[in-house]
Amino acid sequence: MKRRDFLADVSCLAAFAATVPNVWRVTTRPRLEDYPFQLGVASGDPTPSGGVLWTRLAPRPLDPDGGMLGPRTVVRWEVASDDAFKAIVKRGSATAAAELSYSLHIEVDGLEPDRWYYYRFMAGDAASPVGRLRTTPAAATSSPLRFAVASCQHYEQGLFTAYGHMAKEELDLVTHLGDYIYEYGTYTGRVRQHGGLEIRTLDDYRRRYALYKSDPLLRDAHARCPWIVTWDDHEVDNNYAGSVGENGMESEEQMRARRAAGYQAWWEHQPVRVPRVRSWADLTITRTLDWGALARFWVLDGRQYRSDQACDDGNKAVPCGDWANPTRTMLGTRQEQWLTDGLAASRARWQVLTNQVMVAPNDTDPGPGTRVSMDQWSGYPAARERLLRAIATHAPNEAVVITGDIHSHWANELHAGFDRPGRPVVAAEFVGTSICSGGDGSATPTNDPTAINPHIKWHADRRGYITCTVEPQTWTAEYRTVPFVTKPDAPIETPTRWRLTRGRPGLERL
Repeated sequence: MKRRDFLADVSCLAAFAATVPNVWRVTTRPRLEDYPFQLGVASGDPTPSGGVLWTRLAPRPLDPDGGMLGPRTVVRWEVASDDAFKAIVKRGSATAAAELSYSLHIEVDGLEPDRWYYYRFMAGDAASPVGRLRTTPAAATSSPLRFAVASCQHYEQGLFTAYGHMAKEELDLVTHLGDYIYEYGTYTGRVRQHGGLEIRTLDDYRRRYALYKSDPLLRDAHARCPWIVTWDDHEVDNNYAGSVGENGMESEEQMRARRAAGYQAWWEHQPVRVPRVRSWADLTITRTLDWGALARFWVLDGRQYRSDQACDDGNKAVPCGDWANPTRTMLGTRQEQWLTDGLAASRARWQVLTNQVMVAPNDTDPGPGTRVSMDQWSGYPAARERLLRAIATHAPNEAVVITGDIHSHWANELHAGFDRPGRPVVAAEFVGTSICSGGDGSATPTNDPTAINPHIKWHADRRGYITCTVEPQTWTAEYRTVPFVTKPDAPIETPTRWRLTRGRPGLERL
């Protein structure tokens, strides 16, 4: 561009900005009617040299634009090796804009591997809470890892007490496996005024995330350590499959618009990397994260690419309809191939599949028939056989599936296939219960799935999370539960612990 053309364009832009207030202007001294960091801070997707730092300016979180009705705002950030910020190692600034709901995703690099850092944000005279970022070990090292597994936090159905306990644990990571929000509410529980109708617009989803992140226990857990986050169905619509909604009343175009709103709001509120997509409706979140040479996390998306549920969804006797059709898929062809090829190439000691719905079958028919969930991997038997075949071929008894969704705790052994009995055990599945979805649960579940499902080793209907301690040869899973979530101050309990030994089939109860 010639210099005079450049100057002419700059003059035009300056004149336009002067006549269109708040759209193009950027300020370093925002006028804030309240504290702007009410949704807290978070870090995520760590690497040996950094990670993603997140916050969102929202002085009035449930208002449109979070109460940020002014111009784009410059936000400063700092990373230090001490919580007093006397030894600052990285600093910078970024602009928070209305187009992304004044959210910020700072991709920090240049840090040292395998150590803790502290970070904070500043806008005007306001400073955010301090968060902690843990960088991952260098590629050749196998430092132990301790992380938590969480999912399913229906705000109206209970308190986030489990997060209060989680924030007190010494954890390197948290994995969240979906249902971070619910797209509908109920008129019971702690926020009657926000229950009822389903949300569909971008502003609706933004306000729902703001409501959830207003919870101080969730904010504390985010600030404590980095998170690895994926989504499930309720971030958009219950039990949706690809571009098919739950009730089938919305067209594909309407569902894609709803998906775009849900996906964008999810990204705006999570510490994940900047997407590079043409449409929010096609946001790709499949990715890998390495904990040195010890573990590779495979972040899966079991919603966006799946075939519609067979036999009109629900729990159904099988076979039925096109349930057994080999072309039906849970992950989609490209993601399936990506995972299979990746398992073949990975040299990590443990392969960790962060997964939404249960892989192990749960037959609920006590008689000779079989009845399973059409929304879980049991509803996609051919796809499940392909997954288990890939694990058996490339990572036998080195793979662990961590799962959410089902609002209860399960410890499962995964066989090389469930199409016929006698296949060898090739992996384990640890299914974490909900943070609060489903209310208090029960100390004595009405049905015992272990009686007719020998691969299911343990089951409990309480709320909580799992902590996993991973070492080169062993993996220990502790199931953490709270006895109630409908009132505060529930204590934390550990009803059971299980151990895996790398290369050895089967779970061992401790």
